[in-house]
Amino acid sequence: MEKLLTIKDAAKLFNVHPNTIYKGIINRDIPACKLPGIGIRLISKEIKEWASGHSTKRNQISNILPKLDITLDSYDKLFLERRTEMNGVVRYKYPFGSVLMRKTNNKEERYYIHYQVDGQRVRKALKGVRTRAEAVKVLNAEVSDAQRGKYHFQKRKITFKEMADLFLEKYSEPNKRSWKSTDRVYTRNMKPFFGEIKLAKITPLMIEDYKIERLSNGKGRRPGERVSNSTINRELQCLRKMFNKAIDWGFATQNPVNKVDFLPEDENPRKRMLSLDEEARFAAVAPSYLLHIVLVAAYTGMRREKVLTLRWEHVDFDKKEVEVVKSKSGKDRIMEMHDNVFNLLTMLRLKNGQSEYVFVNPRTGKPYTDIRRSFKTACKKAGITGLHFHDLRHTFGSRLAWVTDLNTVKESMGHAKLTTTQRYLHSNAERKREAVNSMAGHVYDFGLQWQNSDKRATSNDEADAITPS
Repeated sequence: MEKLLTIKDAAKLFNVHPNTIYKGIINRDIPACKLPGIGIRLISKEIKEWASGHSTKRNQISNILPKLDITLDSYDKLFLERRTEMNGVVRYKYPFGSVLMRKTNNKEERYYIHYQVDGQRVRKALKGVRTRAEAVKVLNAEVSDAQRGKYHFQKRKITFKEMADLFLEKYSEPNKRSWKSTDRVYTRNMKPFFGEIKLAKITPLMIEDYKIERLSNGKGRRPGERVSNSTINRELQCLRKMFNKAIDWGFATQNPVNKVDFLPEDENPRKRMLSLDEEARFAAVAPSYLLHIVLVAAYTGMRREKVLTLRWEHVDFDKKEVEVVKSKSGKDRIMEMHDNVFNLLTMLRLKNGQSEYVFVNPRTGKPYTDIRRSFKTACKKAGITGLHFHDLRHTFGSRLAWVTDLNTVKESMGHAKLTTTQRYLHSNAERKREAVNSMAGHVYDFGLQWQNSDKRATSNDEADAITPS
């Protein structure tokens, strides 16, 4: 059964004077019914539908009232709550704002309007307005426009640094597993530039200046390396998300990053991989613990963090599977074990099976935390240049693409999109030579054949020279 509202209930619902609702009923603008012995009642569903159809909002009186074609006295009778006088200023307070009148030394009346929108207080002097009726019309119109979002008001003042800390605490850390290596790093890079600037004061031009500053003085991850365009773009993406959250949380009304162009990025992603020859050279010089870690990475495609923190409970020797828990995409996936990985893990299980982790540092009894230095040293001894640990993941994907279809590579790599997997379709020079040499056909000795053909051609030329015509 639909709920019936009294006139007072409806007035309270829309925060208006009861006479406003009553006048709307008389003018047949508001649906109502008269029940015998009870009085006028309004059906909750119908009045809400009517309000929705008329775009009625809280304190937006202009859509309920006739367009101020009534006298000011009648308007005051319906809406004026009280009138106060202080220091010669008369305040006329209405549900949607106030009109103030002050007399100048020349006894002229000057009018002002005060109202609030989304917690933002607005005070405005009215030029050219000579009567209170005109001031009320201006006030009513401005509040209506402000409620429709015509004016952009900063809801709360907050600095960039404060918003960045709040963004990490309330959004990044609860929702992103990689927040420490992504959003925390990006905001740390942006804080020296934007720091104590109010969020509302950040403009697209300032963001352009930030791009220029990063391109000029930004440092990459490695010593002597310059920051890349892709890194700056990731920072801008973080800034854009931060402003979107600021809008949702009431700290901003618009996103200036939407008006900024991102930098061009290299369309050819990194394609470095570990060749079979380099793998053999690396195995000859690397310490055993490092070789074990590298082999697991190269033959499973697992990221460094996942390899170093691999637990025995995620290794299934019966099914020859390794479970990757909470990968970068946030989902678990199952990796089939290559024979090299199976044999290696079987050996390690017999050696240190009492530990919780597969790869354990004997000095600490805990997993290895950083192998950058030892990996770099081993590569140098093996004569391998330009190889990063993450290239081992690319090695796995590329080798897998040689022997299977793209969807299988996508599932094995844990990619969300097939376009990401397509980067692994290329082959290196070694693989191309193997493919070309494996083509069926005869092998010719082109050097000997060329000599024999040349001798026959010479003999024929000499014979033609001595043959009579």
